[in-house]
Amino acid sequence: MKLWSLLGNSQKLDGGAMFGNAPRAMWSQWMPPDGQNRVDLACRALLASPLAGKTVLFESGIGAFFEPKLRERYGVVEDRHVLLDSLAATGFAPEDIDVVVLSHLHFDHAGGLLAAWEEGRPPRLVFPNAHYVVGREHWQRAIAPHARDRASFIPELPALLEATGRLELVDGEFSQTLGGAVRFHYSNGHTPGLMLAEIVGPETVDGQAHGGVVFCADLIPGRPWVHVPITMGYDRNAELLIDEKKAFLADKLARNVRLFFTHDPGCALAQVTRNEKGRYGTTHEVAELHARALAA
Repeated sequence: MKLWSLLGNSQKLDGGAMFGNAPRAMWSQWMPPDGQNRVDLACRALLASPLAGKTVLFESGIGAFFEPKLRERYGVVEDRHVLLDSLAATGFAPEDIDVVVLSHLHFDHAGGLLAAWEEGRPPRLVFPNAHYVVGREHWQRAIAPHARDRASFIPELPALLEATGRLELVDGEFSQTLGGAVRFHYSNGHTPGLMLAEIVGPETVDGQAHGGVVFCADLIPGRPWVHVPITMGYDRNAELLIDEKKAFLADKLARNVRLFFTHDPGCALAQVTRNEKGRYGTTHEVAELHARALAA
């Protein structure tokens, strides 16, 4: 099996919102803001093939589905569908994607499922053969969102996914679609039922899988958020997220599971570290993955 990191459309968002209650003097050292106080963010997907005999895409980024006015409002930089360009550069086409795994359905993680905006045309899916794997608890949030995060969802998307007949809602550690090859962890601090997909590693120690890769989604958007107290203003429950993150990082460190970041503009993959004071960090940082073996 090989892994590729695929950049989708990039985004600029307010740095204060991205770093919650962290002061600007601190977070601006990690991500320097522009004149509008916005920081650069990636929307990075992970491609794995063959995984359980399939070509699997983990998330799809924000895509280009927004009309121009909303694209500007939400800081989407490019007007073309960058993820499809990145996919083509690896030698794959949208028709080749067998499975799309979605941590959640906020538009910056699922918008890339849709074709680029065209005036007068309704939203439509771009992966014609894909099965879609979504957490059941989060699906309920997506179809009946809270007022606080209603704007984060694409109203038309759930019906489009259901209409394919290839939607699987997951509420355990494994899915029918991918079997034991992908293990799911869950978090509720950012949004209910956030599903974190771990590509199970090749080693087994005391009955536990070691050496895999986990898609961190919005539990840990990038390297600065590995530091446990750092959360986003977009998180629904910062204290819960911090507790979830501590347990998540301790587990991944113990099992040598590497972290895959979707929003970090400069790093796709890293290993977890913890210093003598107990502070978590990263090492062996990799900017891009190009047909990289899981164990490499």
